Amino acid sequence: MEEDYYSYIKKWFRKWAPVYDLVDIFISGVRDKVVDFTNARKGSKILDVAAGTGRQTFAFAKRGYLVEGIDLSEEMLEVAHRKNNFENAKFQVADATNLPFKDEEWDVSCVSFALHDMPSSIRERVLEEMVRVTKRKGIIMIVDYALPENKMGRTLIYYLIKSYESKYYPEFVKSDIAALLRKSGIQIEKERPAMSGAGRILKGVVQ
Repeated sequence: MEEDYYSYIKKWFRKWAPVYDLVDIFISGVRDKVVDFTNARKGSKILDVAAGTGRQTFAFAKRGYLVEGIDLSEEMLEVAHRKNNFENAKFQVADATNLPFKDEEWDVSCVSFALHDMPSSIRERVLEEMVRVTKRKGIIMIVDYALPENKMGRTLIYYLIKSYESKYYPEFVKSDIAALLRKSGIQIEKERPAMSGAGRILKGVVQ
């Protein structure tokens, strides 16, 4: 299953890389809200996991934070490199299940609109790695899809997003992400809805 994941996701983002920023327009307003909600202290070092074309990385960088984005997809990061005008932002190709960083190296680790592109076993390992490389009592930011409370809205949003997202989305959006975070050693401090309930921002702390 994991071999299938790596093959599938690399092909998926190779296809989407040239046009991903057009799709990202629909969630671009969330990026600055994530930075505000993180409220990291000045001078914090921030890791952006599954950075893609760099939108969330750049949102942190323009506030003066030292940020590094990692991603599996070389094609997505090629786009990020071309757009990067920040001296305090850099990128590298890396597997989020085996991050190339020391224990407790980062003040903040963020994964934005990426967990839904992973099967549950990969998702769990990514979160464990984020905890490992983030300082004790450091901040973990989780940004991803959710479902509105309204029944009609839930159905509409579910099928709309399912129509263009990866095959892992249906399982993710119905899973108990809060329980997974607790299992991974992340204590949720705050939660904020986004995109009229179609997304949410979770702020956690490494236990």
